[in-house]
Amino acid sequence: MNLTLKIWRQKGPEVKGKMVEYKVNDISEHMSFLEMMDVLNEQLIEVGDEPVAFDHDCREGICGMCSLYINGQAHGPDTKITVCQLHMRTFSDGDTVYIEPFRAKAFPVIKDLVVDRTSFDRIQQAGGFISVNTSGNTQDANATLISKHAADEAMDAAACIGCGACVATCKNSSAMLFVGAKVSQYALLPQGQVEAADRVLNMVHQMDLEGFGNCTNTGACEIECPKGITLVNIARMNREFLKASLKG
Repeated sequence: MNLTLKIWRQKGPEVKGKMVEYKVNDISEHMSFLEMMDVLNEQLIEVGDEPVAFDHDCREGICGMCSLYINGQAHGPDTKITVCQLHMRTFSDGDTVYIEPFRAKAFPVIKDLVVDRTSFDRIQQAGGFISVNTSGNTQDANATLISKHAADEAMDAAACIGCGACVATCKNSSAMLFVGAKVSQYALLPQGQVEAADRVLNMVHQMDLEGFGNCTNTGACEIECPKGITLVNIARMNREFLKASLKG
């Protein structure tokens, strides 16, 4: 298929960017979206132009690096997938495809389609840990009984890959779904109770410092999340935050 690509190009965070049009031909429907981007970059390099900068790593839907805004949707026009899992059969011959970076104050553009998402790292570092007794008295993991329901919910929350689709698709650029998932994966397990109060207070505080917007319960974040993280995690984080605030 032959496609017209309109891609956001920006040389750096302090430089004004713009949409630039490119043509790509003979694209196989079996290619992934990132493979199509590779073809474009090979064409640009051959004619001496600078290739389009975009993030990618595992290309298996695990790392969340390939975060692009495609035709007005985070990760493109499909559900429960990342960009590397998006295939060109989703598009039709002659289509015009708009490709942009995730846009949020807390995700400044580094170059072209690459944004700085280290704000997520700082939120996790603010409280995403548990105390571990390394004095020789550590218990075997199976010694602490956990209900299957709690374990399943914790694993569902832990499935969050921190790609930022929730932020990109939220009209307020809220990170509540991401933070809710990271709080939930510990709050549901007994090992996470030691720092429970400090964790949620510190992580929410860091989220606010990073400049993310407020949640208004629109639900767009859950719809666009490639791992199906649910709004239940936001509700759980709010309960944990309220409990911690009352204790403090």
